[in-house]
Amino acid sequence: MDPKKLFSEFDSVSAKAWKQKIQFDLKGADYNEKLVWESREGIKVKPFYHDDDQVPSYAAQHTLDTFKIGQSIFAAIANAANKKAKNFLAKGAESLYFIIPSDTIEIALLFDGIDLSKTVIYLEFQFLSATYVRQILDFVREDYKNLYLNIDIIGNLARTGNWFFNLEKDYKELEAILGFKIQNSISVDVALYQNAGANRTQQLAYALAHANEYLNHSHTNGGVSTLTFKVAVDTNYFFEIAKLRALRILYAHLAQSYGFSEVCHIIAVPTQRNKTLYNYNSNMMRTTTESMAAVSGGADVVINAPYDAIFHKKNEFGDRIALNQLLLLKNESYFDAVQNAADGAYYIESLTHELAEKALQVFKDIEKTGGFLKQLKVDTIQRKIIESAQKQQSQFDTGKEILVGTNVFKNEQDKVKDNLELYPFLKTNARKTLIQPILEKRLAEKAEQKRLDDE
Repeated sequence: MDPKKLFSEFDSVSAKAWKQKIQFDLKGADYNEKLVWESREGIKVKPFYHDDDQVPSYAAQHTLDTFKIGQSIFAAIANAANKKAKNFLAKGAESLYFIIPSDTIEIALLFDGIDLSKTVIYLEFQFLSATYVRQILDFVREDYKNLYLNIDIIGNLARTGNWFFNLEKDYKELEAILGFKIQNSISVDVALYQNAGANRTQQLAYALAHANEYLNHSHTNGGVSTLTFKVAVDTNYFFEIAKLRALRILYAHLAQSYGFSEVCHIIAVPTQRNKTLYNYNSNMMRTTTESMAAVSGGADVVINAPYDAIFHKKNEFGDRIALNQLLLLKNESYFDAVQNAADGAYYIESLTHELAEKALQVFKDIEKTGGFLKQLKVDTIQRKIIESAQKQQSQFDTGKEILVGTNVFKNEQDKVKDNLELYPFLKTNARKTLIQPILEKRLAEKAEQKRLDDE
């Protein structure tokens, strides 16, 4: 049957007609009060979206063949980390994210037996050394294209309050690394801002302003690098899809102004902010939704976190469940079978448009006042994030922001005090810093501390 003939019998219905019908069914109740809600970013979300409301299409800036399943490994002991890496690869992981704490870690031991021509390797350094990076590049040789260095000196400043050394030496080391002409050298840690309580507009704006510091430096020093963004994703499914899409759009426009590649690389991880001690199995549901949003939003690689990561030491069961969640999405739910599935959805396109527009305005304001580094130094970024975090905390405390098992549907018989292997709350150590560090804190911490005291 010809679809055109089938649907020709039905008249199209305008957005205005739909709204009139809804208002009639509300029997006098206010449409905006009952059905329109406002996000933390100030976006008013309607009960339906229509072709009449179309905004310019925000189709993905590049098309992925499929997302990669990543696995994070803390590489304090090279041979132990190598053993874990090969075990994860055998179980289905497709890329590895090594966190390297010092320059004493032997790269030959860490990469032993790993096919670097087929496995994408991400490195996160807890130190800064161009000499050590040079040793890595000498080892991987022609396989450097599968290597992401993720150097982020500004992210370290924002997180710790200090440079690795000082401003001058940090940038000197960065210039030396850029001089190696490795395209995948620089990273922007957007996850820090999300985990500290920044709303999505702020996350996007700060990601852009943070990236702009590197692009400007690369432009003036002759080094061109494809940027990697590490992004934390929460459970607001459609908003998070739109956030990742908006990030690609915004970065493409920024990079284009410098004449750099418009394509960025996105590593997606679950947020820590909504994870809980009590009813901790709910964390599996949260990370599943977050991983789904990351894939649908176009992340290049998704790295899941174990459901018990905030209070248990690394363990085989937690790691296996986290990896299996991604394997199920890819191999049984076929999340890799459709490219850019969110393209053309009126709701997602509208959210993408609004997030991008709002973030762009914040970015412009940052640049007008001297740029991201200057605003970090005068604590403006920190203050804005704290204000956003406090607003979200208030919504959680009053039950408007729900974490099942923690502030609603609590199981009073649930006990966890004897099960804690890690300290699950924000630690603050008095030390001298150049700027106020941006601190990551979970929403449930205050409530959980009270429950622990009452056990």
